[in-house]
Amino acid sequence: MKIGLEIHVQLPTRSKLFCGCSTSGDAPNSSVCPVCLGFPGARPFLNRQALEMGVLIAKFLNCKMSDRVWFARKTYFYPDLPKNFQITQYDSPLGVDGHFMVGEKRVGIWRVHIEEDPGRIRRVGRSGEEVAMVDYDRSGIPLVEIVTAPDMTSPAEARDFLTDLIIELRRLIGVTGEEQTMRVDANVSVGEERVEIKNITGLKNVERGLRSEVTRQTKMLAAKKRIVRETRHFDEERGVTMPGREKEFEEDYGYIGEPDLGTYRIGPLAASMAIPETPLVRAARLSKEWGIAAPAARQIVLTDWALADMFEALAAKVGGEAAMSWTMGPLSSSWKDLREKASELREDIIGIVTAVTSGKMTDSEGRMRISALPSGKEAAAPGEDAGDLDALIVKLVDEHPEVVRDYKGNERAANFLIGQVMKAMKGKYSSKVVAERMKMELEKRL
Repeated sequence: MKIGLEIHVQLPTRSKLFCGCSTSGDAPNSSVCPVCLGFPGARPFLNRQALEMGVLIAKFLNCKMSDRVWFARKTYFYPDLPKNFQITQYDSPLGVDGHFMVGEKRVGIWRVHIEEDPGRIRRVGRSGEEVAMVDYDRSGIPLVEIVTAPDMTSPAEARDFLTDLIIELRRLIGVTGEEQTMRVDANVSVGEERVEIKNITGLKNVERGLRSEVTRQTKMLAAKKRIVRETRHFDEERGVTMPGREKEFEEDYGYIGEPDLGTYRIGPLAASMAIPETPLVRAARLSKEWGIAAPAARQIVLTDWALADMFEALAAKVGGEAAMSWTMGPLSSSWKDLREKASELREDIIGIVTAVTSGKMTDSEGRMRISALPSGKEAAAPGEDAGDLDALIVKLVDEHPEVVRDYKGNERAANFLIGQVMKAMKGKYSSKVVAERMKMELEKRL
């Protein structure tokens, strides 16, 4: 089995690729002009920001970068592009012969280029009586197309590739990763001939569509039937691929040079660009530098970039293992409250964790103090007064031995006593701290 992908990523620019129209039309056909509608005499001009984003992606994907690029007209006889051609790049892509790593798997990147998006056709009405309407707001939206080698050998592997690619592009250029910003044409062959599944949106649907097509081709080959080279579409509701049209060959597109756009020298631009550290690259670095497991490093980075910053600050003081324990534990569980003031609280957090690791503070006291940081309240240490947390917990557990018995088979039995503590302490401690201390006391009794 061989699977190759053609990924069309919408670039997050404010204007279209070859005109000044906004990329966020509020209503159908509300963001159009003579250029993106293809009126006679209208001349396109290149969006520099889109070109820069495309170059950055190609460089990030380890491509051999072109020095000069130009555009071509691709014959396109469909109503969603009224000028009957699409402006794209054919024999001068931004980059070629790159690769992208998915774990230990190397997936080849054949080419990266930019092009304009067609409009959107909407069909309404009953089956057999549909009326097709076209919304040209999407016509001219800048896309980068990433074409992979057929290096993937299963639908799950293709989904993993796309998942990691979206993670990296979200940080690299700010794509959202939402379904409308990425569409995939998936090429799959079980035998000798390949079939292309067009315009799949959503990671789950890419995997489902490929599985359906692999099953169909496998059954046809088992029945001694010939696989026809064609374009198919994935029916999300039925979970099967449906025939579209016979697959065109390159010569069918009738590429010619775009006379209204010039030649662009991108070599110096590519050479001057620095690739920022992306999430998966950072996770790999954290794992190597601080000796933590790769899945843990990935989880820290993908939870929040600022949480990874906090981990690195802690690791520099207390080492990777202790920093990971605190980051994945108390900090991660309280991060929703801590994040807004993370930079202000960094030194406080480092001081607390350092005090615990050096033995100057107990683990439970450190956790309580971290939980109290977002509210600005100073966490009271156990034993400070007659109504302190540990004393109250011991008293309640002594009074309710039935909870200890129930807790052996059901940890939720602790919720009754946790509620009693929260009521008595009137918000002095967070529910998380109370729950941790209560469970510690109950487990002592088992």
